[in-house]
Amino acid sequence: MQRSFKDYLTIALKGVAMGAADTVPGVSGGTIAFISGIYEELITTIGNIDLSLFSTWKKHGFKSFWEKLNGNFIVALIVGILFSVFTFMRLANYLLQEHPILIWSFFFGLVIASIWFVAKQIEKWKIPTIIAAILGAVIAYYLTSLPPAASSNSNLYLLLCGALAVCAMILPGISGAFILVLLGAYRNITQAVHDFDFKKIALVALGAIVGLLTFSKILKWLFKHYRNLTLAILTGFITGSLNKIWPWKEVLESTKIEEKIIVLKDKSVLPWNYDGESNLLFATLLMLAGFFLIIILEKLADQKPDGDAANPDV
Repeated sequence: MQRSFKDYLTIALKGVAMGAADTVPGVSGGTIAFISGIYEELITTIGNIDLSLFSTWKKHGFKSFWEKLNGNFIVALIVGILFSVFTFMRLANYLLQEHPILIWSFFFGLVIASIWFVAKQIEKWKIPTIIAAILGAVIAYYLTSLPPAASSNSNLYLLLCGALAVCAMILPGISGAFILVLLGAYRNITQAVHDFDFKKIALVALGAIVGLLTFSKILKWLFKHYRNLTLAILTGFITGSLNKIWPWKEVLESTKIEEKIIVLKDKSVLPWNYDGESNLLFATLLMLAGFFLIIILEKLADQKPDGDAANPDV
């Protein structure tokens, strides 16, 4: 299936949405990829990256290499993500600082709808799929309630942090930034970027590349052989992550990094138990807005099923 310029523009816009989500701690770009209909193609494309690509280039030329790589898809998506990161990051930070309840309410509605979207793709609910969904929810909830670990500057630790963070970024439900906070590496890595410590940055980037290539192959295999179980686990994972993005929180522990307050530990409370203005009416309206945005995205994805253009060896 040949794609038009309009198709790639749509993919770039989905990349913009993924990038915007990844700038928000607690929201995964993988969730956006899933609900916008490009998740499986993304996983398959990354999973197909190996040394055989260079063999294809040598034997059949760059055009065959680029087609096997699904290069146009990758470029369109990366352009969208980078555009979003560099343009929306400041806006996201401002909204989280100044209007946290309202922005979290919007994302809460968005994720609620995405749970329904992922769950309805399961062809048949059986005992194993129900157990898988419950297990995914328990694991995600446990992760969101963990206290941050002690920091470390060892090379191996930084490699591990990069690998785990990027895995979280492509796994619907948990954000990579949140994993870095749990591992105690968020401050070290942001400081390394601020100080242009290229050694630390390179170690994290190398870990991210290894983690991305490895984990995507695992996900690709799971979707091919255990699609329903995988979808059930992802459904549970996204459900369990709701604890992290519940709008009304009581902060128990925080720290200051580069003039930003980073919450290390908090707990969810009911709106009427919130110590401050709950903004319940506007929060509810924004939850509904987030919910119906996913419905609209689903309709758009159904009109142009991007997955049909995925690599033939899925």
